[in-house]
Amino acid sequence: MSRISMRFSPPRALVVLFILLVLAACSADSDSGTASAEIGYMPILPDAQLFVNLEDGSLADAGIEPKLVSFQNGPAMVQALLGGQLDIAYFGIGPTMVARGKGADIKVVASNIIEQISFVALGDLAPYFDDGDPATAFARFAADTGRKARVSTFPVGSVPQTVLQYWIRKQLGANPDDVDVIYQGASQVQQSLLTGAVDGAAILEPVVSIVKHRMPDARVVARGEQMFPGQPGAVVAVRAAFIEAHPKVVQKLVAAHARASAQLRAGDDDAIDAVHKYVGGGRLPREIVATAVHNSADSFVADPNRIVDGTRRMHDFQAEIGTLKADLDIDTLFDTHFYDAIDTAQAVAGQ
Repeated sequence: MSRISMRFSPPRALVVLFILLVLAACSADSDSGTASAEIGYMPILPDAQLFVNLEDGSLADAGIEPKLVSFQNGPAMVQALLGGQLDIAYFGIGPTMVARGKGADIKVVASNIIEQISFVALGDLAPYFDDGDPATAFARFAADTGRKARVSTFPVGSVPQTVLQYWIRKQLGANPDDVDVIYQGASQVQQSLLTGAVDGAAILEPVVSIVKHRMPDARVVARGEQMFPGQPGAVVAVRAAFIEAHPKVVQKLVAAHARASAQLRAGDDDAIDAVHKYVGGGRLPREIVATAVHNSADSFVADPNRIVDGTRRMHDFQAEIGTLKADLDIDTLFDTHFYDAIDTAQAVAGQ
């Protein structure tokens, strides 16, 4: 019996080889190509690529079964990430840095939009930027009216709030104490402008187009490139554990994101329809959404490499003014290899 047993026992080297082959096969099959994902987003234009990918089937083609969670502001999304509630987040680079700095193991795999914040001034404030030095506009307004200009923007640490402070301090060289800043969500900022509760706002599309359409005396006195040149905006951040478990899915997601960016840059009608369905809950006139997309066309940038330096400048500025206290390595915040692996022609189209 012992001889027979020995005769049919495979050599140890073959056993080891068989085990290694099985392990390799299991590893290769660990990413099935499909994944259920809890996706956090805000119903705003900077998340437009998500809406395009939802409507044209690209998200499903990427293997993602989405569970959408809508938020009104970045800080709420930060808390959701810290609580382990989201796999993918479409939100501003400011809250992304906050979340990463507080321990959320996330990676930025794509950019959504750059230089998207504008400063809209209403009738009482706008003339002060028409006449005289813009650096003294807020001070002259306060001297003439007996009160500070009331300016609305997103919460502290958000991209709009950071861009507003950068513009006031670095670009204008004005005194931030000359401005009374009110922190609100997107819909509240819009309402404050439309009711005249504030004198101006650092805000993004489509609020800019809505306000200009409804209030003829409203004027954009500074655009994105004037407020914070090269400003990073919204991004796609993915939990590291999701990336590790589903790299093929993430690769397809980033490729679809680049295609959607190209569609938005081209003003594609189907892309505009998709944005119209989600932004503002689908209640905005389509022509307003189309105008907002057109005004933002050059800002839809998918390449995360384009925003690394701008993110570093934003991080340093936030640290300077005290709105970002956690230490953060900007280089480890990004994972650009998914975008870098996209077909060259597609990558160029997505910029």
